[in-house]
Amino acid sequence: MGNNENNLKGKLDIIAVKSFKSYEEMYKVVDFLNKTLKDRHLIFGLTKENGKDTMSISIYET
Repeated sequence: MGNNENNLKGKLDIIAVKSFKSYEEMYKVVDFLNKTLKDRHLIFGLTKENGKDTMSISIYET
């Protein structure tokens, strides 16, 4: 198994999480960040809490 395959199967290390008021098009920002910074081994995630007007963005390092 090559080194790149090991990295893909490894766990993601969380760098930061920030919560904020829900923003309808935030997914576009997260998509842009993921496409732009994937070569720097960063992944961005977005979650929305059910029933609340809150979203959280997470930054992970692979």
